[in-house]
Amino acid sequence: MASPGLLTAQSVRIKQARRLATRAFRRKTGRFLVEGPQAVREALEHRELVLEVYAEPEVATRHRDLRDLAAAAAVPWFEVNRAAVEALSETVTSQGVVAVCSLVTVPFGPTGKLIAAGVQVRDPGNIGTLIRTADAAGADAVVLSTESVDPHNPKAVRASVGSIFHVPISTDVDIVTAVQSWREQGLQVLAADGYGATDLDTCIDDGTLAKPTVWLFGNEAHGLPDSINAVVDHSVKVPIYGRAESLNLATAAAICLYASAREQRR
Repeated sequence: MASPGLLTAQSVRIKQARRLATRAFRRKTGRFLVEGPQAVREALEHRELVLEVYAEPEVATRHRDLRDLAAAAAVPWFEVNRAAVEALSETVTSQGVVAVCSLVTVPFGPTGKLIAAGVQVRDPGNIGTLIRTADAAGADAVVLSTESVDPHNPKAVRASVGSIFHVPISTDVDIVTAVQSWREQGLQVLAADGYGATDLDTCIDDGTLAKPTVWLFGNEAHGLPDSINAVVDHSVKVPIYGRAESLNLATAAAICLYASAREQRR
């Protein structure tokens, strides 16, 4: 049931939830924020993860299914005023609903046929897009190295558009050690590199992409460190047929993951 009256930005609950914008408090509490109707809807499909929902009164009318999903899962639903929901929002114009959820990350496991790994990725938007792309391509897992941004960062969560709930995500993974584990499981490790020794077209033509694969995507500015490039099976560049200097991380990841997904399904 909704609490009597509307919670405000000065309410203790709102002040506590607002602290989840910081990585330290997320780790301390094991919680994070999910914002927007679609992302909250995806969260409520995994009812065991949702702890509470804060929403403007009109959300229950515009998105009746959200209220129904919360009720079915016995998730507390608190009505809040505009200032309160804006205090919890990372966007300029809040969509009126925010959920507090348990962290979704899982321990590292090297199994699967297609895995996307981010290495020292610092932009939360890129992390969220990588998760969304991996989900869309049917990847079995997303692995994030130490020094990568937290996937529970509000901007990363928003960029994932709910995919953070669909694909297993492991964080703070030592990639050099992970490469050994992947190889033991029969996966090849490919590095997406604009200066790679081979190109994606060749990997398609010679059957490389039909094999179980881990794709590594590096830092936006510096790419993959030498210590990682030294242990991969192949460094692969996406061929550029026009005059663009390079592709950004999100675009390269989409091309590489979909190429592998297609070849594995032939």
